[in-house]
Amino acid sequence: MRIVAGKHRGRRLVAPQGHDIRPTSDRVREALFNLLAHSLDWSGLEEAWVADIFCGTGAVGLEALSRGAAHATLVDNGQPAFAATRQNIATLGEEQRTSFLRNDATKPMPRPARPIDFAYLDPPYRLEVTAEVLTNLLDSGWLAPDALSCVELHRKAAFEAPDGFAVEDERIYGDTRLVFLKLT
Repeated sequence: MRIVAGKHRGRRLVAPQGHDIRPTSDRVREALFNLLAHSLDWSGLEEAWVADIFCGTGAVGLEALSRGAAHATLVDNGQPAFAATRQNIATLGEEQRTSFLRNDATKPMPRPARPIDFAYLDPPYRLEVTAEVLTNLLDSGWLAPDALSCVELHRKAAFEAPDGFAVEDERIYGDTRLVFLKLT
């Protein structure tokens, strides 16, 4: 696994052994960031504050920093994710532009230093908590008024946007589906 583009392009990231963490593939991350840059009605990644919820290795948040985001808040509650993410942040020298929050994203979370412009949610496929987490982010004041959110799901998983969100776009890459949402 590596950073696909930007100032850290080609830098390798670590991932814990086993099946507890399923990092977003390089291909899906590349497609995600191409959509953010060229296809979606959104203000853009440059100087954006992003959140990588269920971050696993932190790859999506760190990719955002590599491509020009100002700050990334990485959220996960597992010890393997905590260790891998900390190591990846240090490897890239991004300690000043990241925050790591060890928290269950379905529970109340402390507000970030400023509202998030882009939130990426990649919960374990077996958990059906996406709508709950989106609602939690909205109710907790995490999302800026023009924020864009993206949810990574298994391509066949059922998903309905919770109150306060509308689906903007949806894409499928192999077994992965990306659903983009805006606040209503």
